Amino acid sequence: MAQIEKVLYTGKTHTTGGRDGAARSDDGRLDVALSVPGSKGAGTNPEQLLAAGWSACFIGAMGLAATKLKIALPAGTAVDAEVDLGNTAGEYFLQARLHVSLPGLDKDVARSLTEAAHQTCPYSKATRDNINVVITVV
Repeated sequence: MAQIEKVLYTGKTHTTGGRDGAARSDDGRLDVALSVPGSKGAGTNPEQLLAAGWSACFIGAMGLAATKLKIALPAGTAVDAEVDLGNTAGEYFLQARLHVSLPGLDKDVARSLTEAAHQTCPYSKATRDNINVVITVV
């Protein structure tokens, strides 16, 4: 496991009530109600938060890969992330799909960017060999 030599940022939150609670960041920029997936609760859930964070990070990692290739990410670059919460033999697991849209880019170049991003994105590294992940270029 790689050891961090220099911490660049620390996200800090305080969560109460679990899936029926609330989460707030120490700087107040994040202040969300939480609810169980599929319920009529007004809040979001951990799976949606993971999908949002991972997709944003993945776009950043594609931007770094594009810079190395001396190309620009196209306008309209997007990642639609799906994070499933599932159950097998009474235990809970996650799995994910990232659908990457790079409008106007050659499919081979787009695949190269997504492969590079998947190798460098911290979320991808954290989930690698821990959950099933499928990445497609749409």
